[in-house]
Amino acid sequence: MQANDMRVLKSAALLTLAVGLPAIVVAMLAVGVKGAIGAGIGLALVAVFFTIGLVLVSWAGRISPAVMMMAAVSGYLVKALLIMAFLKAFENTTAFHPRAFAWTVIVCTVVWTIGEMRGFVKLKMLYVEPGRDAIPGRGGSDVA
Repeated sequence: MQANDMRVLKSAALLTLAVGLPAIVVAMLAVGVKGAIGAGIGLALVAVFFTIGLVLVSWAGRISPAVMMMAAVSGYLVKALLIMAFLKAFENTTAFHPRAFAWTVIVCTVVWTIGEMRGFVKLKMLYVEPGRDAIPGRGGSDVA
């Protein structure tokens, strides 16, 4: 993982943690220990899923921009489907409070995404390398 990717991961993770920990406390106060357990599992689920996703996109970015784009789009699709599957699978559980789990997952997912966007904006990376043409043989640097 490159240093830039670590900065984005750190930005997203810290922001999510700053929202997830109070969510655990709120769930504990609202519905008790089962609420705190549900919220804690939700926070952990989002952190693990989105960290793995960012690592995979970072790895794919070293291969090519096209592979990185495929990894990013398919990664978000897979994460969304898996999170929905978890929410559906645990909607009637008695081990923890399913609503605290669901709301924490939803809030932490939104916050993680905002943290990633914030991290990428702060990087101020160039998306196009200056002086390089997309199609070799065309453009300003080649003289015929």
